[in-house]
Amino acid sequence: MWQEQMRNQVNTLASLKNYINVTEQEERAITQMPTRWGTTPYFAALMDRDDPNCPIRRQVVPSLMEQQNTYGVPNYLIWKENRDTSEVRPDSIARQYVDRVAFTVSDVCSIYCRHCFRKELVVNQDLQLRFDVEEGLQWIGEHPEIRDVLITGGDPFLFSDEKLDYLIRKLREMPHVQMIRFGTRTPIVLPHRITEGLKKVLAGHHRVPIWINTQCNHPTELTEKTAQAVYDLLTCGVNVGNQAVLLKGINDDPATFRELHQKLLTVRIRPYYVFYCEPAPGIDHFRTPVEKGAELIRDAIRGHTTGLAQPMYVIATNIGKIPLMPDYSIQDKDETAYTLRNYQGKTTQWPNIPE
Repeated sequence: MWQEQMRNQVNTLASLKNYINVTEQEERAITQMPTRWGTTPYFAALMDRDDPNCPIRRQVVPSLMEQQNTYGVPNYLIWKENRDTSEVRPDSIARQYVDRVAFTVSDVCSIYCRHCFRKELVVNQDLQLRFDVEEGLQWIGEHPEIRDVLITGGDPFLFSDEKLDYLIRKLREMPHVQMIRFGTRTPIVLPHRITEGLKKVLAGHHRVPIWINTQCNHPTELTEKTAQAVYDLLTCGVNVGNQAVLLKGINDDPATFRELHQKLLTVRIRPYYVFYCEPAPGIDHFRTPVEKGAELIRDAIRGHTTGLAQPMYVIATNIGKIPLMPDYSIQDKDETAYTLRNYQGKTTQWPNIPE
């Protein structure tokens, strides 16, 4: 049962030692750093016992490098999600577009990714926000321009079937809502969550369809359990896309990048986005130069495999997602920063990360 996986989360040094030979540096990070960490026993079992550079292990186990912060933006989430604006919104509503919002309903996850862009909120918990679902639903109901709602967190699929059913039903009652999306890593980290009960909640032909995007960053994460979970979702009429994060030393070489996107298709997950690793505090060690993602699409995907395997490479900024494909829109660049342009001609600054 998925609840048992959550009850037995690998989130202590003692439990972690059942899965890997913990290095001195990893133990120091766990014992000395005040940070939330952990994952499911299922996902922990995919880690390489002896390799501290294992791509799954690096996403799970805290690192002392998280204490370094040269490029991370202070109060990043407040800036990125436009939370300090004149528009009055509940804490649960993040907005960068006119017609769609991110509805953040929880700060609980089945894995506390070390590269999380909401790290201040979810992992380190320095930022305190109030996730009142009723308040968020009321705000969405009062804003008829909102046609697309992304339910995110934390991980919304850790809600009970009953609570998810309530959320979906309330949104579908709003005549202006045309699409419901969920952001969840459960198909990758906790495929056990795709139960018969959840399938009943998600299934059926409706005026307002449901879409799911998950996050898989390395081909090792794709197992037969994930393949079955995704197939089960598809039988409910729910499509599954992938939003990978470009991570230095994990998926930033052409061979791994190509294998990841090809393997996603074999388990019926459609590559959707590759996100540049955002400048949240304490994740400098995961970031590549900005151009790297476009170079990988050029060198590993385009002409090398089916176009179905090609994701859109984007930077998620305070003015929305900016595509940085091989013909991306870099307006200017100096030793410290890039100037990027979005579809409206607006510009924003982005730090220049050296090799």
